Amino acid sequence: MAKDKQAGIPTLLRDEPVKKIVDTTPAAPKTVPTRSAMAEPVRRDSAAALPFGRQNYTLMLAGIGVILAGFFIMSLDKEEFGFGFLGLTLGPLVVMGGFVLEFFAILARPRV
Repeated sequence: MAKDKQAGIPTLLRDEPVKKIVDTTPAAPKTVPTRSAMAEPVRRDSAAALPFGRQNYTLMLAGIGVILAGFFIMSLDKEEFGFGFLGLTLGPLVVMGGFVLEFFAILARPRV
């Protein structure tokens, strides 16, 4: 091996054979890695396992009720093919309001 003139680091030349380094230290017994206690989620009670809070579920049920009320309002229209005010305007607006309520019910943060 030739020594590098600048840093004193040995460098390998092209015509020198590569020497294999053999580890002569005794092998340590292999251990199975275990999970740390911090990796497991902490559950305080059974209510904490639910993805949403009580407020979220209440808003979702209210949204479903508003959607059903909108469809019921649309069915009350007595015009031919539902082309009256109830079938074309009020009912669809109520249904859209129910879907907006569902949107906010899903995105609202549960209170702790």
